[in-house]
Amino acid sequence: MTHRIVVLGAGYAGLGAAKRAAGTAGRDARVTLVNASDRFVERVRLHQVATGQATADLPLAGLLDGTGVELVRARATGIDADARTVRLDGAADLGYDTLVYALGSTADLDAVPGAREHALAIAREADAALLRDRLPGLESVAVVGGGLTGIETAAELAEARPGLRVELVTAGPLGEGLGSRARRHVHRTFARMGVTVHENERVANVAADGLLLESGRDLPADAFVWAAGFRVPSLAADAGLDVDGRGRVRVDGTLRARSHPEVIAVGDVAVLPVRGRAARMSCQIGLPMGLHGGAAAGALARGREPRPVKLRYVSQCVSLGRRDGVVQFTRADDTPIEPAVLTGRAAARVKEAIVRGTVFAMRRPNVAAAF
Repeated sequence: MTHRIVVLGAGYAGLGAAKRAAGTAGRDARVTLVNASDRFVERVRLHQVATGQATADLPLAGLLDGTGVELVRARATGIDADARTVRLDGAADLGYDTLVYALGSTADLDAVPGAREHALAIAREADAALLRDRLPGLESVAVVGGGLTGIETAAELAEARPGLRVELVTAGPLGEGLGSRARRHVHRTFARMGVTVHENERVANVAADGLLLESGRDLPADAFVWAAGFRVPSLAADAGLDVDGRGRVRVDGTLRARSHPEVIAVGDVAVLPVRGRAARMSCQIGLPMGLHGGAAAGALARGREPRPVKLRYVSQCVSLGRRDGVVQFTRADDTPIEPAVLTGRAAARVKEAIVRGTVFAMRRPNVAAAF
């Protein structure tokens, strides 16, 4: 009897999971990958898309060629956990024996009034392309969020458009997860680029012509990029799976949902401590989670128990335009090692090599899983 493995989402975690499952599940399994787009989006390059840089076109059909994975282009709208069925918009419902839930995250545009109406989410390819098209006519852009995504976006905009006024607003310190030496480099680089940083400032409202800060200050701008927090889809919660307060699936050490062991959750939609600390949403964790989740699905298809996953952090890599960057080396739990920091062009080259390496992992997940 055929074991049906359905993977929802073809991001770093989902695509890796589908290909790994196809390579480990055996001949009596069928793997179906469901994704709303027929292209793999390099989310870690969307700040480059926003400034008009050409990035690789990666059709999913080409990445899946020869794997036996069936691609269904549709949007998942619901999960019936009792019937083990996924509802799709644009295709017939799919039944599953094992479900790999990998729908990823999007920017939290509902966190502040006006953000959904007036801000662009750099986490979405369509918004990055819209900012690219609008950029020639803009005099100022405000980036909201002082994490790695916000830092990379502000730097890319400032480097691509030297005359553009770029402001970055963050509720806490800039680059809070970085060590002090790395943060100092980011501040120096922003000062050189002309990026104005507003630390410890929360946004109360987003209007068409500016931000209202909780301090009462107004910050006018022509466009706004929202990089202040992310949210996950509600499908798992709606289906009755055990989730945390943010809607992420609670999983065991093998990445199986605690409430529904036939469901494997990987990437941003799963909550799993890494070395005692909550996992940071990142490609660095999402990609290996996907590969392990695919292997776990393959094991279930063969009637075996999946192995526990072992995850660790190595570094935080931040691009500061195309010629500068920061590589903050970290302990396994993601805390920074002082003063183990690489900066400048060397850091930019390391970041580029890592980004290219993610595509290598998408093409050859069996090889990547060995490292």
